[in-house]
Amino acid sequence: MNSEQQYIDLYKQARGMIHEHSSDVMNSVRDEAFERFMSSGFPTRKVERYKYTDIQQLFAPDYGLNLNRLTIPVDPYNAFRCDVPNLSTSLYFVVNDVFYQDEKPKGHLPAGVIIGSLKDFATSAYYNQLAGKANDATTDLNTMLAQDGLYVYVPKNVKVDRAIQVINILRSDVDLMVNRRVLIVLEEGAELKMLFCDHAADDRNFLATQVIEAYVGANASLDLYCLEETHHKNVRVSNVYIDQQRDSRVNHNVITLHNGVTRNKLDLTFSGEGAECQCYGCVIADKHQHVDNNTLITHKVPHCTSNELYKYVLDDKAVGAFAGRVLVEHGAQKTTSQMTNQNLTASKEARMYTQPMLEIYADDVKCAHGSTVGQLNDAALFYMRQRGISLEEAKVLLQNAFINEVIDKMQLEPLRDRLHYLVEKRFRGELNKCKGCQLCK
Repeated sequence: MNSEQQYIDLYKQARGMIHEHSSDVMNSVRDEAFERFMSSGFPTRKVERYKYTDIQQLFAPDYGLNLNRLTIPVDPYNAFRCDVPNLSTSLYFVVNDVFYQDEKPKGHLPAGVIIGSLKDFATSAYYNQLAGKANDATTDLNTMLAQDGLYVYVPKNVKVDRAIQVINILRSDVDLMVNRRVLIVLEEGAELKMLFCDHAADDRNFLATQVIEAYVGANASLDLYCLEETHHKNVRVSNVYIDQQRDSRVNHNVITLHNGVTRNKLDLTFSGEGAECQCYGCVIADKHQHVDNNTLITHKVPHCTSNELYKYVLDDKAVGAFAGRVLVEHGAQKTTSQMTNQNLTASKEARMYTQPMLEIYADDVKCAHGSTVGQLNDAALFYMRQRGISLEEAKVLLQNAFINEVIDKMQLEPLRDRLHYLVEKRFRGELNKCKGCQLCK
């Protein structure tokens, strides 16, 4: 049986239950997503954007799903205390794929700002408008099965000074699949900083699909940080869709410190002139970890700027992949784009696949791309050892310096300082000795 057949059968059998525990807005697009999924099935490695990750294999196991929305006992404040020193945040929780409403966060939000359950607040004007056009089977599967999630709305010209921190907690006594959904809407002139932290509270096999849709209005600003620090039994398939209007600004940062298998996809579209985005990623992987980042930035209009920098450090038998594509459509003159992917392999068994691409249909642009795969500099190692530094310590220092270029570009200074500390611990192997996310240690 193909991997997708179990999900086709599941939806047919449990459609009524799925609808019962969700909302009309979310239910209205399920059947259409189901038809697309049933027609296409999961992508194979022959599909260009999925050539580095075997999606069918990831979805083949028989995971449990909480479609009847049974209450899973959890105190998120005890399960996860995430304290970044000097970073003032409004803290929210999503337990598996349900917005946690039992306790309201401390801190006052500006008037008109909404942060709450997706099934309670989502509107058809925004929900699935980006994801529904993606022609992506894993996104359609999420749309079929997701029953709740997180909704964030910032009205016109409102600036949210406190960063919004969302802790995604995976909690189960059995192997579990969760389908998490996030919808972010920023009106004209709005400003928002969001930090997502993924954490697994139990030593179980988890499969998490995630779809984030973000609408960034004219002259609005969105900083989006996604930090994954789970465990080797966790599979994460995340699809992020961002639409930018005139003169908007987006900073998108994805950090993978510890995981099992991770597949991140980013589709960002410039729909208004004068917009800009900065997309950064850093990956530290060892043992048998697998991290695949795939990006598509589409310049539909003139005078937009995109910049991408992704860095990987791979050890043991880890596998990394980066495939980035910048599409400059007809008429998108005065486009500026830079894409860079740099990678270190610290062992002979580690593997890195890199594929930067430019597709340009305009003649007045400044676009460049490049990638490197190498090992630590022997001359630098020799120089440091001559000064009494051990080989292992020299490797840690060089790897730290390499990856810190990405962290230094992050706008939240307290988070940046904390990540410097965590990255060093990660290179020294200290995070692997602990369970779950270490941001609170």
